[in-house]
Amino acid sequence: MSKIDGMRRLLSSSIGVTCAAALSLPLVLTASAAPRAPAAEGASVPGATQSIPLGPLAGSGGHRTAVTGDAAGDAAGGDSGLGDGGYSAGRYSVAGYSGGGPDTDRAAGPPVAERGLERRTVRPFSLAGVVWDDPDAELHGRVQVRTRATDTARWSGWQDVETHHREHAPDPDTDERVSGRVRGSTAPLWVGDSDGVEVRIRAPRRHRTEAAGGQEFPEEFPAGLSLELVDPGAEPPSGGVRPAGAPHLGAPGPEAAAAGVGTDLTPQGAGELPALSRRATIDQVAGSLPGAKPYIGPRPRIITRRGWGADEGLRESGFRYTKKVKAAFVHHTASGNKYRCAQAPSLIRSIYRYHVVSSGWRDIGYNFLVDKCGTIYEGRAGGVARAVMGAHTLGFNSNSMGIAVLGSYGSAKPPTRAVKAIAKLTAWKLGLYGANPRGKTYLTSGGGNLYRKGKKVRLNVISGHRDGFLTECPGRHLYGKLGKARRTAAHYQGR
Repeated sequence: MSKIDGMRRLLSSSIGVTCAAALSLPLVLTASAAPRAPAAEGASVPGATQSIPLGPLAGSGGHRTAVTGDAAGDAAGGDSGLGDGGYSAGRYSVAGYSGGGPDTDRAAGPPVAERGLERRTVRPFSLAGVVWDDPDAELHGRVQVRTRATDTARWSGWQDVETHHREHAPDPDTDERVSGRVRGSTAPLWVGDSDGVEVRIRAPRRHRTEAAGGQEFPEEFPAGLSLELVDPGAEPPSGGVRPAGAPHLGAPGPEAAAAGVGTDLTPQGAGELPALSRRATIDQVAGSLPGAKPYIGPRPRIITRRGWGADEGLRESGFRYTKKVKAAFVHHTASGNKYRCAQAPSLIRSIYRYHVVSSGWRDIGYNFLVDKCGTIYEGRAGGVARAVMGAHTLGFNSNSMGIAVLGSYGSAKPPTRAVKAIAKLTAWKLGLYGANPRGKTYLTSGGGNLYRKGKKVRLNVISGHRDGFLTECPGRHLYGKLGKARRTAAHYQGR
């Protein structure tokens, strides 16, 4: 077994084993990345974020022993109900030890420290996540959330929140990363229309050691833990003028010329980019494609930022470009699969707000998103045909694009339509830059946990996130479909 495979196996055994929790402290409502200020009690502000500082759970006594995932759900008065949105095994590993047995079993493992939020009513929200101050710090343990559907008394079972989200981030040393606004964060979890929440984080305390004079070290929760609850806001209006601050994509700019693509030819203010035949696609970009024979797939239908309702006032102004698009990294959002395709725009608006307002990024991290019905959505602003620098694969955001399939595909199989959409999108976008979907390419690492900064790494032109970073993303089932996506994309290109 290679060192990387061993590390990946260790990660696989502990992925998603962290829990989120919060004190009963005042809610803070944020509508932008500006400093948070208290909101009026009882006010409902659509398209806003509630931030709740996290602290010790009342009555926890400072620590408990480990419990199983199933026992934890039963003890709380409900099933564990994790489904595809989280880790559902009966036993779980936290920072090197395996938990099991009831709280009264003192021999089951070292004592567990807790942070949490007791059941409480909050303003309406649809997506939840946990953030902390230091983006380089990791949240060790298990984060779990349960919610109450709006206008009902029904509470969900406990759902795990994916904690290994640091690999989705701006590259080190970029202006986005060193802005001072970036925070550590879990993956966001889509829970649907809710107005009640309960959260818990469980992590092991350190043992007393003779070398330390018998001193018991405290748990290592990162500073500034807070629960973020996001309301996606209203659906976008149909038609209308281009929102203020949105890029005019109908004319070429110097950045596009440098990227090798002369124009996007996107109708101003359009909610979608219609699909084109391969012949029409080639005619549209004639003169921009490298090489004598244009290997490019037909342009797929793409819902624009206007179409999914992006609030362009949230993100930073201006755009960041790299030279070309040499590779595509496929992700899953780890936000769970309990959404309807009609809710995808709401889910994307929520992820956008979570990335910008809660995590401190300049824009949504992914260049494109795909729902389980195969609909493709524009992600980070700057032009769908251009080499826009994203924040999707830490260390490899330059000269690449990130495609995220909405959902969690560690235990669930990705829909065929979503895999086909990946093939269509990559056949078109990679074709604009002369890349073969079945080929290999070299990218220079910007720094990460698999490759040092400056190392040239040989990768598949269509890679999974785990190929560039030690992570389970995009989930083993979606990762297993990338071979098919490569073959289909090459076919669309006429290879």
